[in-house]
Amino acid sequence: MNDSAPAPAAVWCPRVTVACVVADGGRYLMVEEEVNGRLVYNQPAGHLDDGESLASAAVRETLEETGWTVELDALVGVHQWRSTEHGHSVLRFSFAASPVGHDPDRRLDTGIRRALWLTRAEVAGLGDRLRSPLVLRSIDAWLAGQRVPLSALSSLLPEDRYP
Repeated sequence: MNDSAPAPAAVWCPRVTVACVVADGGRYLMVEEEVNGRLVYNQPAGHLDDGESLASAAVRETLEETGWTVELDALVGVHQWRSTEHGHSVLRFSFAASPVGHDPDRRLDTGIRRALWLTRAEVAGLGDRLRSPLVLRSIDAWLAGQRVPLSALSSLLPEDRYP
């Protein structure tokens, strides 16, 4: 054993997030949330938890932030971005999802003020109040018909119900 060997370098890892583009009649499910004392707008979105599949995380985050149960339809895109909020690199998996049911009495995640439905024009009109440029980019990719089948995602986690 060589005690003088250099310590291995830390491995850089981006923050992995998920988001859902939930459309209903030309309107999109959004959340109004307080981040660092500022009111911003985002799709239902959040971080991938350890041991959780991307698909499960997207469904969970949507329920926790909006009270809406959704069914995933497709992967809209994978976007890489360096957050201006915290400076970390983010890898965001955006899903297309359909609303299945709503629990208006469900308590929403800390910081979430409310869930609301907005048109694309209303979302674009929020400008710098969008939490990130990925919000509008995901909606525009959805509008352009960008869809990757969920079967393209693979998870070896036992609870994952998506191939």
